[in-house]
Amino acid sequence: MSTSNKRRAGLPNIRGYSLGNDLSERDLISMAAQMLSSYRAPTISDSSSIPSSSAAFGTPGHPIRQKQTTDATTPSILPISLPPATLRPLAFRTFTKKHNLTLTSSALQTIATFIGTHCGSGWREEGLAENVLEEIAKLWKKNGASVILPAEGKDLVNVLRNIEGCMSGGRIVPQRALSRHGSVVRDQGSLTTALLRLDSLSRDDSQQSLGLTALELEDKEEDVQAYDPRYWLRIIDAFKQPRLTYNATQKLFEAVGKPASLLPDPSRRMALLRDRYHLVNQRLLRNEAFQTSTVVTSRSKTLQRSSSELVMPQQAYKLTPIANLLGRSGSMHVLLGLLGTSPTGNLVLSDLTGSIAVELEHARPVPEDGAWFTPGMIVLAEGLYKEEESVVGPGLAGDGGVGGIIGGIFHVTSLGGPPCERRDVTLGVMDNVKGSQTTYAGGFGWTDFLGVGSERANGPVMRNLEEKVLGKHHLPRQSPGRSRIIILGEVNLDDSKTLGALKQVLAVYALEQADQTPMAFVLVGNFTRNAVLAGGGVSGGSIEYKEYFDALASILADYSSILEDSTFVFVPGDNDPWASTFSAGAATVLPKRALPEMYTSRVKRVFATANMEAKKSTDQQFKGEAIWSTNPSRLTMFGPTQELVIFRDDISGRLRRKAIRFRPMPGSDALDSDSAGRSRAAEDPDDQHVAARQEHMDVDQIIESAESFVPNSGANDRSQPKIASNLHAARKLVKTVLDQGYLSPFPLTERPVLWDFGASLNLYPLPTALVLMDPEVPPFALTYEGCHAMNPGALIAPGKRGVAQWMEYDARTRKGRTRVVRF
Repeated sequence: MSTSNKRRAGLPNIRGYSLGNDLSERDLISMAAQMLSSYRAPTISDSSSIPSSSAAFGTPGHPIRQKQTTDATTPSILPISLPPATLRPLAFRTFTKKHNLTLTSSALQTIATFIGTHCGSGWREEGLAENVLEEIAKLWKKNGASVILPAEGKDLVNVLRNIEGCMSGGRIVPQRALSRHGSVVRDQGSLTTALLRLDSLSRDDSQQSLGLTALELEDKEEDVQAYDPRYWLRIIDAFKQPRLTYNATQKLFEAVGKPASLLPDPSRRMALLRDRYHLVNQRLLRNEAFQTSTVVTSRSKTLQRSSSELVMPQQAYKLTPIANLLGRSGSMHVLLGLLGTSPTGNLVLSDLTGSIAVELEHARPVPEDGAWFTPGMIVLAEGLYKEEESVVGPGLAGDGGVGGIIGGIFHVTSLGGPPCERRDVTLGVMDNVKGSQTTYAGGFGWTDFLGVGSERANGPVMRNLEEKVLGKHHLPRQSPGRSRIIILGEVNLDDSKTLGALKQVLAVYALEQADQTPMAFVLVGNFTRNAVLAGGGVSGGSIEYKEYFDALASILADYSSILEDSTFVFVPGDNDPWASTFSAGAATVLPKRALPEMYTSRVKRVFATANMEAKKSTDQQFKGEAIWSTNPSRLTMFGPTQELVIFRDDISGRLRRKAIRFRPMPGSDALDSDSAGRSRAAEDPDDQHVAARQEHMDVDQIIESAESFVPNSGANDRSQPKIASNLHAARKLVKTVLDQGYLSPFPLTERPVLWDFGASLNLYPLPTALVLMDPEVPPFALTYEGCHAMNPGALIAPGKRGVAQWMEYDARTRKGRTRVVRF
């Protein structure tokens, strides 16, 4: 027997085949290929279903390494250098013979570079270039441009940019522009059908194009609605917002596969906390202060003196997992973790690897008196680790090891919040003011966070549209006052003074010209001073609550000119039903659903009557409307271009009650803590990022005028410390919330959150504007890291008789200002 036959004779039976002498090498290869094709990797259960030993994030007792499978559905394209002369014959047949267009040499060079980059080597064999050229010609003719395609100008660049957003694997995907296929979320439905309502600008099926270039505002002068900012306004319900989770392994956002439920599996609670930690951790690792340079410079390392210590230039921080503290007693570390309390009442810091008891006796906040720190927040702690023989709180603190309480105490010297990340950095977009161009560099530009389109796919077109509608060079028909959004807070309908103040505010805008009517009015609760349906409450029951909105409808009926051209958004508070039935005014679960329809029927009839009086047809979609939204609620304009988050909560009082108190600095008082903290932050290079963020807080000058609206004799000198105190409180509140990137940074026992809808509370990426409606804080309007934060305050100014106050946000300038009026 030959050697090969001996080897065959020794082979076992595989899948019923007898491997004997009668099989050739080709048969063996085909059988092996069949086995590989039929093999399926064993499914691995979700880590959340594994029994956990961690009370914070549900980390398994022993790390389980899961095999990640890569998605190979989208082929990768290797760019090539395509000479224009090689592409010329195909371009001539497509543009000249088929579409009667003339292609210049410079335009051919631009198109050849585009095809070589996005189609690669398959541009000829697979017919990729022919499809791209066909689409370019259709878009060019659809835009009504000349018969000659020049490379100069923005027309050809805009066409190629829209086609680029619709390409996948070198091929044009027609559904990509009409859905969120370009985003990481690919299973959410249609984008453009929910974003655009241009019925008169719809495309013909036989000449279907791609992207959003079918708007054609220049060629559709008769379409007045497209030039109205309210046409592009969308209200995002918190329960309809896309549910995304961050995949720390693949470093991208994924859609949650399981359907949402009000009573989900307990593992969703841990998933909620892990998502918060992953978002902050990946944001922190992309910060320059936590990135170590890999470039070795030839210059010598010099020391720089800062305050009382010597530091290295360009010093980078390094995060240490809590589990890695074992065996490293007496060393300094920087930890990132969730601040909480143990069953024994001690403060602990937890991350995905474990927990450790912390000691804050000698800790200093960074910046000094510049932010709040409470259990439930994710913080950065720098300090010294010391081992002990036994874990703090034996019997209740758990055993040592991965996922449990680490033995010893971490003595914190500095405690601060994670640095915030600007919106343009998160989305990977950077505007060039001189060239009016947009370049992309990393980030999550392809991710559709709100279901209105991703920045990478629709951002450039929507920004061009925003410039045409809200730009500095306004069209003749566009009025600057139309871009305003009026925000009224704490509209207590059971108070006659509030109704009088509301009537006076509406009268202010009713006197303006029709084309200057604000596009939206946002009324934020609580709509009653006490919890309704709570049993024995002062605000009454269901019948009384409906009468309050009937009184509101009577006031709105007197201003039909505003109702027919504006969108009214109602955001509930904790005193509004149905949650107030069981909470009796206490903190309710977040997010909070909209008001029941049984109380709002009268208000809807008032809007319907106003639209009929304006002789608007019933089947017309664009008309005045009242929208009953959730808390929190989001308003978007021009797709992913602008985002406004509205949140009603008594957050400042909760922060004061739960805040950690630090030992006061020797020789300093409470009034000078803010200035002292800012000076120390500016002197210490370790805290330079804090001082830089303080510079971004531009406070609206209207705050001072609003504070001193009611004249007081000799109050000019006394009002300055009060204004400084109010400004400091506003900065402290805004910095705390935006650095956390979460609207409710409290333990779930203090402020309950629906586990499956916790993503609606995320502030990532940072919104364009944030409304923190808190009646306990004076009105403010300031900017922090590119996010304009506002608080309209209560509609009736406290301590000022007969004065109504509200916030006026201008979408054109992306700034808000406080307005006051007497009634």
